[in-house]
Amino acid sequence: MLKRIAVIMLVAIIFAAMLVFTYHNKSTVDIDLILTTVSPSVPVAFTIAFAIGWLFGILCMGAWALRLLNERHNLRRLLRVSESEVTSLRNLPLDDAD
Repeated sequence: MLKRIAVIMLVAIIFAAMLVFTYHNKSTVDIDLILTTVSPSVPVAFTIAFAIGWLFGILCMGAWALRLLNERHNLRRLLRVSESEVTSLRNLPLDDAD
């Protein structure tokens, strides 16, 4: 419950900071995209940059998670092979040391 309240408070603080930033920065910024130039307001430009960075981070984490899942799958397969080998070795009859 306390964690949920902390998350809600953090979101509210970020939202309030965003509103203050937007209120104090009403000017536009020119962005040259090689073929064209766009002039969004500063808050819109920051929001778009944040969203692109967020999506890039999710893509990178997704690739990392897929690598981990693949490694986990391979390790489980090797574990099954090793366990079956140990089981077969345990079932072998013991030779007398005489």
